[in-house]
Amino acid sequence: MSDRNARKAKQKHVVVVGAGPGGLTAGMLLAHRGFKVTIVEKNDRVGGRNSEVRLGDYSFDLGPTFLHQKFCLDEIFAELGGKSEDHMEFVDLNPMTKLSWGETSMHTFSDKDKMAGEIERVFPGSSSGFLRYMDEQGEKFRAIYPCLQYPYHKLTAFLRPDLIKALPHVLTTRSVHDVLGDYFKDERLKLAFTFQAKYLGMSPWHCPALFSILSFTEYRYGVYHVQGGLNRISQAMADVFTSMGGELRLQSPVKQLLHQGRDISGVEFENGGRLNADAVVVNADYGHAATRLFNGRSVSEDRMRGKRFSCSTFMMFLALDKVYENEPHHHIIFADDYRANVADIQSERHVSDDMSIYVRNSCVTDPHVAPAGKSGLYILVPTINTRHGFDWESNKEAYADKILRRIEERTSMKDLRSHIVEQRIVSPQDWESSSIFIGATFNLSHTLTQMLYFRPHNRYAGFNNCYLVGGGTHPGSGLPTIYESGRISANLICDRFDVPYEPVDLASGYLQRA
Repeated sequence: MSDRNARKAKQKHVVVVGAGPGGLTAGMLLAHRGFKVTIVEKNDRVGGRNSEVRLGDYSFDLGPTFLHQKFCLDEIFAELGGKSEDHMEFVDLNPMTKLSWGETSMHTFSDKDKMAGEIERVFPGSSSGFLRYMDEQGEKFRAIYPCLQYPYHKLTAFLRPDLIKALPHVLTTRSVHDVLGDYFKDERLKLAFTFQAKYLGMSPWHCPALFSILSFTEYRYGVYHVQGGLNRISQAMADVFTSMGGELRLQSPVKQLLHQGRDISGVEFENGGRLNADAVVVNADYGHAATRLFNGRSVSEDRMRGKRFSCSTFMMFLALDKVYENEPHHHIIFADDYRANVADIQSERHVSDDMSIYVRNSCVTDPHVAPAGKSGLYILVPTINTRHGFDWESNKEAYADKILRRIEERTSMKDLRSHIVEQRIVSPQDWESSSIFIGATFNLSHTLTQMLYFRPHNRYAGFNNCYLVGGGTHPGSGLPTIYESGRISANLICDRFDVPYEPVDLASGYLQRA
């Protein structure tokens, strides 16, 4: 960067509201590119839904528990002149996850040959379908991925050659479940490649076909654990950000954004203080931010409730006085009637007793998250959001007990409840109380009418200098796409102020090997 451009950047002050993964990504890149950057965060720690939860000496992740498409994160650190491994220790998990349907279980691997062998062991005659899936979905991923790297705040974006090439994969009435039917006959095996749709706020039977690439990315590029928990990513980002001169203000909740016409002039804090800005990046939950932060220009709650949102999650963090050595790092226990369970969640009204359960037993991999000889379990159950007012406060203890009984029935942890020394429950109501709109943990659902140009724009519509990052904007929810939202917004700010930048492209090499 020339001295002139450096001076130009330093003259501009960018305020980032929220120190979640998207906000930290944007903050890091903008600070590296010469801007004066202040990140303000309402909580006493960074990370947002990628932060740490502590029960005494036990450490848990509040939100994401595995990293896929690691190259997206690597690109961010590479632009700063380093490597993600300089700041964190990654473990490439193989097997990645144990999947269980009643008495039937299967382990998943990012090694294609091992995965084919495991499929053949559990579902004889099905491995050829898997190999064909990997080849054909690799082609699809190569077509779609470039479309996730640029903004869609202008309709002219649809004229880009990359998107035109990808449109046959996007504009189809087929669902993810339909696509998997091309490869597998056994319904359980289809679910092994479609359950991620639930976290997009969609049923596999209705989720757009393009999202069949989600499982592909895991099977092709692996699933990673970060020693100490994935919250270490946010902590590392914050450390790098401050080392570059960025200012981080914790316990600084924002009351509203200050604006004059189409220009944001700064932020006002809950304590009455103000901070001027030339541009603002909003890393708050989209539904909450759009309805609460834009004084006089906020979206009405009724209008927001008219949008499609994801499910919520019922969370349990258990501190145990033993280690279950024979249980896997990641374990998904499918509902007996998975389709009915998903339909219940999609209705947003009925809480399933026949639930699907995700259990992370990270202590078998990570010695840093619990005292020696002890362990912590992270339990997640997808369930309804709060749109229709289910009383979780009155029902959460009974529901937690149902979950624990099912885990005892379906795993080797037959005595689980007798080894709990401390627990914390986070219900959909608790998520809503922490500024997550209707408790929708994974933000807006990813329908065709809430994607690309039709999703909230990275440059927020109606303002010249307000930018969105996080799961509620393009490209969508999930850590890799949230990092990408931070980079897209950082690039847009640089473009606005005519500040050059040189992004790093590692993805192209991975795409060639897809």
